[in-house]
Amino acid sequence: MEEGPDAVGARIRTVQDSGASVIVNFVKRLPARPGVYRMIGAKGEVLYVGKAKSLKTRVSNYCNSGGHSNRISRMISETCDMEFVVTQSETEALLLEANLIKKLKPRYNIILRDDKSFPFILVADDHAAPQILKHRGAKKRKGTYYGPFASAGAVNNTLNSLQKAFLLRSCSDSVYESRTRPCLLHQIKRCSAPCVEFISHNDYKKLVNEAKEFLSGKNAKIQKELSEEMEASARALEFERAAILRDRIRALSVIQGTQNVNTRHLEDCDLFAINAVTNTACVQVFFIRGGQNWGNRAYFLKRTNDNEPGAILESFIAQFYDSREPPKQILTSEALPQSALLNEALSLKSNRRVSIIVPTRGEKRKVIDDAVMNAREALQRRMAEGASQRAAISSLSNVLKIDAPVERIEVYDNSHIQGDDAVGAMVVAGPDGFLKNQYRKFNIDTKSIEPGDDYAMMREVLTRRFSRLLKEKNAEVPDLVIIDGGVGHLSTALGVFSDLGVDPEAYGFVVIGVSKARRIGSDGVKKIDRTMGTDCDQIVMPGRPPFIMRARDPALHFLQRLRDEAHRFAIGAHRNKRTKKLSSTPLSNVPGVGAKRKRALLNHFGSAKEIARAKPEDLEAVDGISSALAMKIYDYFHARD
Repeated sequence: MEEGPDAVGARIRTVQDSGASVIVNFVKRLPARPGVYRMIGAKGEVLYVGKAKSLKTRVSNYCNSGGHSNRISRMISETCDMEFVVTQSETEALLLEANLIKKLKPRYNIILRDDKSFPFILVADDHAAPQILKHRGAKKRKGTYYGPFASAGAVNNTLNSLQKAFLLRSCSDSVYESRTRPCLLHQIKRCSAPCVEFISHNDYKKLVNEAKEFLSGKNAKIQKELSEEMEASARALEFERAAILRDRIRALSVIQGTQNVNTRHLEDCDLFAINAVTNTACVQVFFIRGGQNWGNRAYFLKRTNDNEPGAILESFIAQFYDSREPPKQILTSEALPQSALLNEALSLKSNRRVSIIVPTRGEKRKVIDDAVMNAREALQRRMAEGASQRAAISSLSNVLKIDAPVERIEVYDNSHIQGDDAVGAMVVAGPDGFLKNQYRKFNIDTKSIEPGDDYAMMREVLTRRFSRLLKEKNAEVPDLVIIDGGVGHLSTALGVFSDLGVDPEAYGFVVIGVSKARRIGSDGVKKIDRTMGTDCDQIVMPGRPPFIMRARDPALHFLQRLRDEAHRFAIGAHRNKRTKKLSSTPLSNVPGVGAKRKRALLNHFGSAKEIARAKPEDLEAVDGISSALAMKIYDYFHARD
């Protein structure tokens, strides 16, 4: 690729102008070659990313005075600068366009916002007794990967049934090595206990091969073989073994019953179906592997009237496979405007032929029709939920006397036990519900904070969040900030904003504190005020006296949903941190000491305390511990002496 608009990559910036006049200046110098162009706004933000077979021809279209939709006309009027990358082919331009759209998230592009990786099932081959487990992320571990599955739930359900059917171990290698007797999974008939040699190596390997064949789509063959084994065991009066085989067959039937959607003649393919209305669209993605449906996921995209469903689907698919491996076949509900080009790009990316097909009849058309129906129903549900959410936001805005539209709500909460394992949490909500991919957790540095000082914890969380707002040009600005707490917490928040120079009024957001309504009891102690009902909250806002939101107020119910979600997320993050801390040992922080060496050291010395007391020559006596590593371990425990 070459940086354009010419061979030396020269760029012209005329930010004092905007609109078609800026674009005209670039067209004069553009080559008639494939490439990608970016339209830049007044603040340096990327407004739009597009590809072109001929940069000169494509960009010159924006110079025409008429014939543009309202969206395109507005985009042209806001353009103050342009940037170009010249590519060797249109295919290369398509791949680069998808990459840049995902990275830059331009306002005027159709954007795939959910980039979460899909989970797989991994049968690990790096151990004598292979482990079966859920895997997400880079495929670095040696083994066979099956997927993708649409969700972690789909993987968990399948793994649960696979354990019953094939009795493969799911424990980690370190747990496996330390077992001296079978675990509970063996007792409930979900593991064959190779750790204590309740099954021979060859028999366990046979189970592994059967599981791989089943996950590869050879389910009929596996079921037939198990049925024959069960009948043979029954004839030989081995009723206990026959019962075990019967249970395994039942487990396989559960997997097939939940995954089979009449896809007998489909092997490895992905299905994309779209349903679009005036300003939004839903794309349903189904994953078919080995004739089995491995789940689906719905994506919701913003849409304007000039975006045809086929064009939306094409842009979506290009971004979807930017960081994923495409299967051999892709089925779509709509014809794509540049299907051949996308076909070539995906084939080039995966180094094998990829086919994009719009089925018109038969089994493939039936499954596409089912996917379209799912997209339509998901979009209807989304729109209904969105209407309810917008009504709740409007109700809360009225109570708080917020005139501007509220599109982004941020709720902050802390969780800790007497200051230990403190975690701050931010949850985000908007007209479409909770935006979970924008949640954030903050590990709080308690060394500089007095134990239990909730104000100091909130100060650290808000300082970190709003410091980023100042540093990042494209950082999201909230419309409403909700602090879980009363007057003291609100004062802390306002103090943070003052220190940072973030004026809520200038940035256009409102800050409130929410706490349970309390009153002074006869004994002089503050108590929750239940005279107005069990569910009454006190709202504190700058410039207004505290006021109570009464029970049955729709705005109160919405506010409680927001606060409950913040509680749930904060407590979950705190528990995860605490669990990780409890399960770790001082050895976990020693460089070069992994699970195997840690186990050898603990088996030799009995405890981490004894390891800390050991001399280098004693440490070196343990298998796998070299003299250099022994000194590292010794130095780690005696660095503070």
